[in-house]
Amino acid sequence: MIVNIAIVVASGFLGWAYIRFKPPPPKICGSPGGPPITSPRVQLDDGRHLSYKEWGISKDVAKHKVIVIHGFDSSKDLKLPISQELIEELQIYMVSFDRAGYGESDPHPKRTVKSEAYDVQELADKLQIGPKFYVIGLSMGAYVVWSCLKNIPQRLSGASLVVPFVNYWWPCLPAKLAKESFERLLVQDRWVFRVARYAPWLFNWWMEQKLFPALSIMAGKMDIFSQSDLEFLKNLPPNSDGTQERIRQQGVYESLYRDIMAGYGKWEFDPFDISNPWPNNDGAAHIWQGYDDKIIPYKVNRFLSEKLPYLRYHEVQGKGHLLPFDDSLCEEIFRTLVAG
Repeated sequence: MIVNIAIVVASGFLGWAYIRFKPPPPKICGSPGGPPITSPRVQLDDGRHLSYKEWGISKDVAKHKVIVIHGFDSSKDLKLPISQELIEELQIYMVSFDRAGYGESDPHPKRTVKSEAYDVQELADKLQIGPKFYVIGLSMGAYVVWSCLKNIPQRLSGASLVVPFVNYWWPCLPAKLAKESFERLLVQDRWVFRVARYAPWLFNWWMEQKLFPALSIMAGKMDIFSQSDLEFLKNLPPNSDGTQERIRQQGVYESLYRDIMAGYGKWEFDPFDISNPWPNNDGAAHIWQGYDDKIIPYKVNRFLSEKLPYLRYHEVQGKGHLLPFDDSLCEEIFRTLVAG
């Protein structure tokens, strides 16, 4: 009798846990009841679609082709302050795209750091932008650049990792540096990243529960920003075109949560496993880091730049995580990128 009761109780608990831990189904763009498709998209070989936005001069005459990779809780519609005059001077064609699950790009149930690089390559091929292109990744989008450097180096003319994401479990990081940098984060963020890495099956519940604080940036905590970041945000006009709402429209799990789990999960490589993509010195990767960045610790990116010869490090005093939205710095990032 006691055994039977235990089985019933255990079965009930497992059923409850399954319901609580299981992520909700995505609202696929273009599906019945799903968000509408309003942007051009390419269909990938696995059947998924990537939504994209082209800007700059025509790719048919451009000297430089640049793929812009957005960060966390962002999209292809990010507005970088690069002037039309500079675009024409440098002869740049640019394409930004919604990464898997964001905006109007289909979710990828098996999304990994590696799959993100091949999405970039396939987007370039479907749009016929040529055998070589530049990539620029912002914040969380920089892990995609690391993956491109590892998995498709033959396609890259150059790369920029701007205020780039850091995985604190990269084997190449000295234990003391990784620990020191990780402990600079808010306690609630440390727990989010631990759960994403060690218990991804629990991640949806962790992010949705109310017992413990979840990710600080999603909770609107402003103490994660530097003084220069706060000044920028204070002068930012309110979102009036609906782009912010469209970022998560297919589901917060498919966009934001999968992004965190991919970035902080177990990689197939770490930065020290990457061979120099430009052994003939015909290209380079640039890291742009704000010294006052409270989201990304400068010491990790400085360390990587000292160890990897193809990385060129640009540390900017007095700037934080929103460094790429400074007009003059944004233009300097693009000038440096295409200059090699």
